[in-house]
Amino acid sequence: MIVQFKLEGNDFIELNSLLKVTGLCESGGRANKLIVAGEVSVDGAIENRKRCKIRSGQKVELENQVILIE
Repeated sequence: MIVQFKLEGNDFIELNSLLKVTGLCESGGRANKLIVAGEVSVDGAIENRKRCKIRSGQKVELENQVILIE
């Protein structure tokens, strides 16, 4: 599944917030657990920082789901 997310009015969104607002995680707590467990990658590399700043042009992956940031 591919989800496209458009940043509006901001230069970035924090990784845990992105997973929550796109609906890939039902809560921020669940997003944090998956990130810390090494289940999330940003641009092909595992990302363990919950508040990593995600910017336009980046790709976030969780299991077989992809979020493309516009």
